[in-house]
Amino acid sequence: MSQQFDAIVIGAGQSGPFLAARLADAGWKTALIEKTHLGGTCVNDGCTPTKTLVASARAAHMARRAADFGVGTGPVAVDMKAVKARKDKVVGASVTSLTDWLGNLPNLTIFWGIGSFVSATKVKVNDEILTAPKIFINTGARPSAPDWPGLANVPYLNNTSMMDIDVLPEHLIIAGASYIGLEFAQIYRRFGSRVTVIDRGSAPASREDADISAAIRDILEAEGVEFLFDTSDVIVGKSGAEIQISLQAGGKPTSVMGSHLLIALGRNPNTEDLNLAAAGITPNKRGFIEVDEHLRTGIPGIWAMGDVNGRGAFTHTSYNEFEIVADNLLDGGNRDIAARIPVYGLFIDPPLGRIGISEKEARASGKNVLMATMPMTKVGRARERGETQGFMKVLVDADTKLVLGAAFLGIEADETIHSLLQLMAGELPYTVMQQAVHIHPTVSELVPTLLGGLKPLE
Repeated sequence: MSQQFDAIVIGAGQSGPFLAARLADAGWKTALIEKTHLGGTCVNDGCTPTKTLVASARAAHMARRAADFGVGTGPVAVDMKAVKARKDKVVGASVTSLTDWLGNLPNLTIFWGIGSFVSATKVKVNDEILTAPKIFINTGARPSAPDWPGLANVPYLNNTSMMDIDVLPEHLIIAGASYIGLEFAQIYRRFGSRVTVIDRGSAPASREDADISAAIRDILEAEGVEFLFDTSDVIVGKSGAEIQISLQAGGKPTSVMGSHLLIALGRNPNTEDLNLAAAGITPNKRGFIEVDEHLRTGIPGIWAMGDVNGRGAFTHTSYNEFEIVADNLLDGGNRDIAARIPVYGLFIDPPLGRIGISEKEARASGKNVLMATMPMTKVGRARERGETQGFMKVLVDADTKLVLGAAFLGIEADETIHSLLQLMAGELPYTVMQQAVHIHPTVSELVPTLLGGLKPLE
């Protein structure tokens, strides 16, 4: 059976559903193909559920600190089944809302199954062949696993299967000290697990500047998270009911025993089911679909958005790619991802907000750069809340007075940093913010003071 459409969207992550809806609203007969569930990683086993767990873990953490604020609570207990039920409810509401919305849109048909190319204009799903002159790929990515000896013989978790846990691990071993691993490390330490993080690098969040990375480590170690860095020669096995990890750490042999193992070592693009060769598309060596600055593949009429193209691994970048494609196709725009300002967050508590370039990149840029830092101990809001960990850092071009980048690690940092992001987006000099009156007492009110401390990089 064959059906003709104006557009086919393969995958329902953060780009696909919104693009499908926008095209349908514009009168295009549109097909949306999804293998498993609407909303992709973010809604189902990424941002939404993990940040719900972060909230539960923070509640437990603050309850234990209640005496610091003159409040008595008694012993704090964490009910993991209730924690999971709350997470499932939040996720379920998001999925239901998305399903109800898309299911009632005129011109949009949802097909459940695996979409695979038959040609550059035809896609097979189940027993049907769908044809369209324009096809959009939004199949996302999945957790990857290392080829460690013995790993296949033990039960291990990834960020997806971790969402099914409703018990408290006695000792959670986490492989990977990047964003996913660090967030889970703090979550489960606050729930009450012993947590050990192992990583082949020398510091957590290794893509960050050394001072940011060190501060992240201090925050997590202060809560009892244990780290093993510079690891190699990892061998996984069983010792009774426990998982045993034997490895080299800092050049010395060691081992760690745990009740659960979480692998958080990156993600691979979901391209193997697509039969890309039939469309004339060859993925790169890492498996990603290469696109130009307008998200177009090398085959006319085919676009790739979100994690699958390797140009951004965040919900907000994927959604931005929907906006770019929709604007260019429907509104006569000429937007591209080259103009996108790098921006992301690490949602430990307190969170990290990052925009633009890092200090390391600024030093290598050849620009005349000014930098300022401020500890969160200087921020009244942080002192009042008893949350003074972290610091703020901003980088400015001395010649143009434009903000080049910033890293805020501290209370409300993920929200506060957007004020500098708007300066960058508007190409406004930092003096605009420095001279504005801010509300007291807030974190944002200290940003002008931070900017007042700008000095040349040494």
